[in-house]
Amino acid sequence: MSIPREPSVTPAPVTLTTALWDRRARLTACVLGLGAFLTQFDVTALVVVMPEIGRDLGLFMPGLAWVIDAYSLAFTAALLAAGALADRHGRRRALLLGNALFATASVACALAGTAPALCVARAAQGIGAAFLITGAIASIAGTFPDPALRARALALIGILSGVAMALGPTLGGLLAAWLGWPAIFLANILPCGLIALAIPRFVGEARRRVTPPLDWPGLLVLTGALGLAVEGVLQAQAAPLAGLAGVAMSLALTVAFARRQGRRTHPLIDPALLSDRGVKAVIVLLLTISAGYWAVLVSLPAFLMAAHGMGAQEAGLALLAATLPMLVLPPAGGRMVRQCGWRRTFGSALALIAGGNAVLAGTALAGSQAVALALVGMAAIGAGSALAHSQLTGAIVALAPSEAAGMASALTMVARQSGFALGVAALGVLAPTTPGGTGYAAVFAAAAIAGLVGLGACFALPGGSDRPR
Repeated sequence: MSIPREPSVTPAPVTLTTALWDRRARLTACVLGLGAFLTQFDVTALVVVMPEIGRDLGLFMPGLAWVIDAYSLAFTAALLAAGALADRHGRRRALLLGNALFATASVACALAGTAPALCVARAAQGIGAAFLITGAIASIAGTFPDPALRARALALIGILSGVAMALGPTLGGLLAAWLGWPAIFLANILPCGLIALAIPRFVGEARRRVTPPLDWPGLLVLTGALGLAVEGVLQAQAAPLAGLAGVAMSLALTVAFARRQGRRTHPLIDPALLSDRGVKAVIVLLLTISAGYWAVLVSLPAFLMAAHGMGAQEAGLALLAATLPMLVLPPAGGRMVRQCGWRRTFGSALALIAGGNAVLAGTALAGSQAVALALVGMAAIGAGSALAHSQLTGAIVALAPSEAAGMASALTMVARQSGFALGVAALGVLAPTTPGGTGYAAVFAAAAIAGLVGLGACFALPGGSDRPR
């Protein structure tokens, strides 16, 4: 998924030719940012009501993991195809089609009465989200040709994503407490309607003249590798041999995918991109932060309810300790990168994630009297993720060759979603099925180990905040 520097436009797009950050520019950025808000909100808002969904549909944690992972895997698998199809058939068209699919799938999620129906609807949501977000990001290049305006638009979209990440669990808990968990999905209808009405008015159509062929077989192999990895992890406890076979088949497909990409003229993921030591380190960081923070968010509500007797609404409010840092600390992460470089900034972030999860593991063993310390641990993992999350995309783009910048940006999204899906699966297997919060110590200990792995990867990064000369 690459965005050309000078896209051909058919017909002439609605562009903002002046460098004024006026009312129209802000409205256009907000309309495009609604897509980013929705794709994040439908992950974070759902985590607090997972126990309630489990009770209604008769699911335990491994089964509930698929409610999350069906979305993440479909999102991941569709990202590269969505970018290529948006370039070929039109970025605005891709955005609007993704928005329509996302809205329809949201209604299907709200009406789902069985676990399979919900998982299928969630997968459809993930596909719609991929087209929605890639169409929105790709449309920025044509709509904001001035670099200063484009930077402001991207910053505003980042803020909207941060709001969804930070307030999603709390808003989800409130909606579920007042109207039931289906209301979380029905809440998507209004913003989807606003997108459908506003995009044709504010955003023009753009597409590339020449687009490379899309490697559909390679995309299917990559999707199969991710799906088998998740299923293998989920089966590891109940059926170890089946779990091991799933992981082995996933590794075999991953090797086949890598070999296929190396032989193609236009690979889905440029092999030269993955040969860079710094890029590989950033990918490891993306995976470990997704497992050590985002996947932990899925387990935290159930832990707070089991260990501290909270309801869904109380757990959603308590999660603000882990999510509010995502709203207020990203600017501090940018300053740290400029002053201290990538290695120290990301090392500090991963140390906070590892330490915060270690604290949570200790509070799980300590019992209900350690609720204040649990909030401290949650704040630590939130602060660590906030310092690194928005900076990692900039790092991988800076480290990648200039001609691969678009593909590098897509790779960050794939790595984040893959790490989240695998993390949810792994932590779901470790989650206890017995009453009380003691069993969650293993969940947080595993997340702490993921943080330590990421901390080790930081040593492969350049010391500064640019490619070493």
